[in-house]
Amino acid sequence: MEDAQKKDDANEPKIIYRGAKVIPLIIGNETFERLGSLGSSANLLVYFTTVFNMDSITATTIVNVLNGSTNLATLPGAFLTDTFFGRFKILSVASIASFLGMFMLTLTAAVRGLHPPHCIEEHSTSCVGPTQCQYLFLLVTLALLVIGGGGVRPCNLAFGIDQFDPHDESSRRGIVSFFNWYYLSFTTALMIAVTVIVYVQSTVSWALGLGIPAGLMFLSCVLFFSGTKLYVKVKPVGSPYVTVVQVFVAAIKKRRLDLSQGAKFSVFDDVPGKSIFPKLPYTNQFRILEKAAIITKEDELNEDGVPANQWKLCSMQQVEQVKCLIRILPVWISGIIYFVFMVSLMQIYIVFQAQQIDRRVGGSKFEVPSASFVAVSMMAVTIFLPIYDRIVVPALRRITKNDGGITMLQRIGFGMIISIPTLILAGIIEAKRRTSALESGHLVSPMSWMWLVPQMAIAGLSDAFAIVGLFEFYYKQVPDNMKSLGGSFFFCGMAMSSYLTSFIISLVHKATTGSVSGNWLPDDLNQGRLDYYYYAIAGLQMVNLVYFFACSRWYKYKVTDGENIDGKFNL
Repeated sequence: MEDAQKKDDANEPKIIYRGAKVIPLIIGNETFERLGSLGSSANLLVYFTTVFNMDSITATTIVNVLNGSTNLATLPGAFLTDTFFGRFKILSVASIASFLGMFMLTLTAAVRGLHPPHCIEEHSTSCVGPTQCQYLFLLVTLALLVIGGGGVRPCNLAFGIDQFDPHDESSRRGIVSFFNWYYLSFTTALMIAVTVIVYVQSTVSWALGLGIPAGLMFLSCVLFFSGTKLYVKVKPVGSPYVTVVQVFVAAIKKRRLDLSQGAKFSVFDDVPGKSIFPKLPYTNQFRILEKAAIITKEDELNEDGVPANQWKLCSMQQVEQVKCLIRILPVWISGIIYFVFMVSLMQIYIVFQAQQIDRRVGGSKFEVPSASFVAVSMMAVTIFLPIYDRIVVPALRRITKNDGGITMLQRIGFGMIISIPTLILAGIIEAKRRTSALESGHLVSPMSWMWLVPQMAIAGLSDAFAIVGLFEFYYKQVPDNMKSLGGSFFFCGMAMSSYLTSFIISLVHKATTGSVSGNWLPDDLNQGRLDYYYYAIAGLQMVNLVYFFACSRWYKYKVTDGENIDGKFNL
């Protein structure tokens, strides 16, 4: 057996980690992919309401369902990646699907028969909506975008991390910087998408404006495939979902065993000799799951040391992996509620607010596109992240001895704190905008668009802490053989948040219609109370912050290779 093992090890090709040498290819591919996907989706609310003649609630619902479905698709994407195909193959197929989806979306604007006739009067009830065939073509288009996003999102970041040697300290520090630069590329791409591309869509041509993202996505595919021979391609190691289920099934079957009589039992704690992943140390949480690793008389081991029936006996490493996932869940729930702030303010209602405010620059006729205001947040992130990565983190690292300067939960917590005054400020500014519009007697408020800048800039700082912190938290805290699942945690959280936000908006819409204060969220914001909605979301974030603090004090970080991290959030 040992000779065969050594022979197999000798036949295994040596892994060459090129790290920073291939990261420009991955970051470049990510930037072009983001430019394409964000350029196509950033202005969809306006596209659906102006080109497809949908009302604001229908358009908002479709966009939320699209975003939610794309993020939720990362779960089966991660399953196929870790179980059958590996990250490189999934990224290849998903990138091509994204390109096809963007190309078809371009056709909906370029071909007259694929969209309804233009509606001259905005908010008119006489506008002709899309036909069933047009809806069907749009549905297929959006489905391809969902497939593409479901494969790219859980794999791209994990594929970048695969290029670093997990056992080398300088590589581990490189991973910390990689998270910051990865999100910086995302924000830079989004900033370009919501300014240049959105401007072309809004003022030049929808066909050209949607064709540019499709072209950029094609460049992304070319750049990605150019590094095929240089990448480290980690092979799939089996489904993490099966491992999780096996632990629960085995623990249930052995539920009558008494852990307090541990001396009477032996525990299966085998780690495969060829495993490239570091061993997880024992933790004393969720001890009931440890029953799955207790060896009884009925349990048998094969000649290679693997349990004959893995649904009756699991290793302690499998149990610790499941413990890691369970510990993440409370923080994941808190992240879902935080994302409601981001979806409400930065993706939906900032667009509708901007459509009813004076967007002229100076005394000129040029108007800032309504979908471009999120660029303010991205600009704040673009300016802040390099300063944070190159100046703040090294200074904090000398004090705290932590590679990231502060713990991941502390970083997330700071972002959540910032979101609360941001929403309150947004509510105050919206009340002022609404009052000025009503006093002027016009649909568009005479108030300058510059009033919307402060809330979006502060929202960007919140993202720089919380979003990057959540990215890093999920990827680092899941077991090393489940990195794609870590990406799914983040994007599934966004999916749940999109659905939750849609539910909250529908609930508020129904509950306030006919009330004394009137409908808070009508098509015409001047007749509503969007400021009340912002205050309500701020209250939700306050409750979430208290819950997050409780979770962070309870949480125990995953520790490997002698790392020692304090998981508590020090108030």
